[in-house]
Amino acid sequence: QVQLVESGGGLVQPGGSLRLSCAASGRSNYAMGWFRQAPGKEREFVAGISGSGLRTYYGDSVKGRFTISRDNAKNTAYLQVNSLKPEDTAVYYCAARYRLDEATVTETRAYDFWGQGTQVTVSS
Repeated sequence: QVQLVESGGGLVQPGGSLRLSCAASGRSNYAMGWFRQAPGKEREFVAGISGSGLRTYYGDSVKGRFTISRDNAKNTAYLQVNSLKPEDTAVYYCAARYRLDEATVTETRAYDFWGQGTQVTVSS
């Protein structure tokens, strides 16, 4: 069992940046993912990273603006979010899985553990 705790969300103006963190308990080499869910919408894949950090994946809507990374020594994954837009407003969730499978990296059902989420609001 692993526990995930997200932090770093908040209110930011359009064009601004945030760095989201996901602290994990237990093993340090879980594959990690970030998802987001806006009111009335389905949970959407944002980014994923392998246990080693060598492979990363991004959703089309965030490519070039968001960067996923990890520090296994700290058991923490990060999501740097830049050039934020109002449509990025959502609850952002961290997720972990035992092994990254590229074929299912975007699927919520493929992840074994979830955090409680952190709210990101982009508004002027």
